[in-house]
Amino acid sequence: MSLNIPLEKYTGSIRETIIGGSNKAVKIGGESVLAFHKFEGNIPNKPLVALGVCDIKPTDWAEAAIEPFKDCLDNPTAWAKKCVEEYGADVVCIELLGTDPNGENKGPEEAAEVVKGISENINVPLIIYGSGKSEKDTAVLKKVAEACQGKNVLIGASKEDNYRSVGAACLGYKHSVIAETPIDVNLAKQLNILLNNLGLPMENIVIDPSTGALGYGIEYTYSVIERDRLAALTQSDEKMQVPIICNLGKDSWKTKESKISQEEMPSYGDVKKRGIMWEAVGAMSLFVAGANVVVMRHPEAAKLVKTVIEELL
Repeated sequence: MSLNIPLEKYTGSIRETIIGGSNKAVKIGGESVLAFHKFEGNIPNKPLVALGVCDIKPTDWAEAAIEPFKDCLDNPTAWAKKCVEEYGADVVCIELLGTDPNGENKGPEEAAEVVKGISENINVPLIIYGSGKSEKDTAVLKKVAEACQGKNVLIGASKEDNYRSVGAACLGYKHSVIAETPIDVNLAKQLNILLNNLGLPMENIVIDPSTGALGYGIEYTYSVIERDRLAALTQSDEKMQVPIICNLGKDSWKTKESKISQEEMPSYGDVKKRGIMWEAVGAMSLFVAGANVVVMRHPEAAKLVKTVIEELL
């Protein structure tokens, strides 16, 4: 007796977004089914793992996350090259933490020089995040967009209070934009509409739903990503039919479970192995929910996740 497995019929599909210049472009999105459901439809582009880089030497990273890059933490370009050449990153993500007005408060021109140096020395696409302070990010990301003209980078985050300026810069200099909202489907859709009304094609918008770490809110992110995908695929909501990025590394490696020593908590086991697994499990959870790009920190965690993706696809 044969077993007939019921298959879901989807009416929508995710748009493809291209990031990277002509000689190093990749496509994200494009699927017409839920994550890894190749038995139901088409998944033309595999999910991508990005490795994170900072423009300044980080002071609050867990020791295990710092160790693979300890020889280049004060050189963002060398750090980015190591991510690609030694650790096989699909994409590099630079976070401009040095521009934080409550930190080193570096200027837009200095940030633009750092980003330009990285973009000219790696052969994979580049994702750029500001410091997370919207007012400062507005000035910084406009300058970065200008410096990277022609390189088709992915820039963020565009939020409710700065989407006009960041979106206009991405439109003017021909980049794609990350639209970030606080774990809410309706807010994500509204920001996509606002950016589209500025003139940005939907193909140049990528959703950042805001990401919680494993055990620290990832279930909310997972649920929202699923709802985003169901709106796009089963309800054919064209304003939600765009790829999703999750910036996981920064949240995963600040959790107690990733940082507390074995001496302090013997039952937790080896701190390095624990942190790597904490990030890897979190990343796979996000990919299963429907994320197209996840930004990670530890190359061993990234390698593990890429292996699982290849097996699933």
